[in-house]
Amino acid sequence: MMERQNKIKSSPKKYQPRGLSILYEDLDILVVDKMSGLLTVSNETVKENTAYHLLNKFVKKGNQKSRKRIFIVHRLDRDTSGILVFAKSENAKRYLQEEWHEFKKTYYAVVDGALQEKQGVISTYLTENSAYKMYSVDNSVKGKLAKTGYKVVKESKKYSLLEIDLLTGRKNQIRVQLSEKGYPIVGDKKYGKKEKGIKRLALHAASITILHPHTKEKMTFKAKFPTYFKLLLNS
Repeated sequence: MMERQNKIKSSPKKYQPRGLSILYEDLDILVVDKMSGLLTVSNETVKENTAYHLLNKFVKKGNQKSRKRIFIVHRLDRDTSGILVFAKSENAKRYLQEEWHEFKKTYYAVVDGALQEKQGVISTYLTENSAYKMYSVDNSVKGKLAKTGYKVVKESKKYSLLEIDLLTGRKNQIRVQLSEKGYPIVGDKKYGKKEKGIKRLALHAASITILHPHTKEKMTFKAKFPTYFKLLLNS
């Protein structure tokens, strides 16, 4: 059974797709650390500079006739950095998506201000308006349940660093709920406020624990904590 997992030797960094670091690859999954600013999948204006497109090219190893490909399991917002898990078969994709709600996902965010409650769970119902912006509503008929656990791990004069336990996986969930609570994520142009000198959205998918789709082994992957977050907290 363990033979199937068969970890693939990592390519040298210079051969890895720009904006992506390969954390792990075997016959069933491909796990990467995505930089802020890179789309997971294409949109109306960007077709090729996406994690999905670049990694599809990567697994083909220069052979355009290769039948190797990757499958989307989940997404990160363009400006969120951190861990992305891709499947390398339909069966692996199906398993990971079916079990996704059971896996532990930890994020870090730098937010404006100091939270009164240093630990808790934000629970709201989220829906989307015609401008593709998410917001909370007060009933389960109009919106889908979104739950975000958080705790403050460090504070500075202006900002707070939060460790976040993503309990559900709704679009823009962390960003919306923290903004509505009065503590928008630093650099969030959509749900927060514009600040001079801020270079990126301060949200990072730091770790994920999954069960391997074939071996069912528990596996934890971690993405390096962004240096920029440390700079913000020391500013």
